[in-house]
Amino acid sequence: MFNSTIDKQLKRAFTGALLLAGIGLLVFYFGRHPRVMDVGYRPQQPVPFDHSVHSGNLKIACVYCHTSVEKSAHSTVPPTSTCMNCHTAVKRDSPKLKRVLESYEKNIALGWIRVHRLPDYAFFNHSRHINVGIDCASCHGEVETLGVIVQKKPLTMGWCLDCHRNPAKYSIRTRPITGVDVRPEVLATALKKGPQNCSACHH
Repeated sequence: MFNSTIDKQLKRAFTGALLLAGIGLLVFYFGRHPRVMDVGYRPQQPVPFDHSVHSGNLKIACVYCHTSVEKSAHSTVPPTSTCMNCHTAVKRDSPKLKRVLESYEKNIALGWIRVHRLPDYAFFNHSRHINVGIDCASCHGEVETLGVIVQKKPLTMGWCLDCHRNPAKYSIRTRPITGVDVRPEVLATALKKGPQNCSACHH
């Protein structure tokens, strides 16, 4: 039988265990939350491609490398042949291009490491957003000012919904650097609110 002292001790132990478990769950959740894990993510790429040089200084449009992004749900990673359109003649002897040349000559993909990734249960359609005048920078940041790409936005459901509810506040209108020809009448109108029902993104 338990006496009152043992009963109090058991209650304190049980309460303490629940409290520790709760703190542990909070630490685990916020420690692994996308806002903590993904913003600032910058993996070491096989080639230190500098967007500030290509998109910034040279004004190469986004769609030159990321072809069909205005027509497809997904944004393509350019094949090495795209790089070699210029680098057959430009800075061919640069040490930074050694991996690029090997990739091209041996017909082996460079193996770029993906930076922006949504969960498998979430569907994002690039063309749907681009064709209503939403600029790439809305989600990826102004890459023409960056070196090696870094994740600038959290890409959480809450972040997406914030933009769907108030696109004028959270999105950037299409800029010339994208290379996307959005109809003037689309750009002239205020951005419409995006869908907020589950099936819009979770098929």
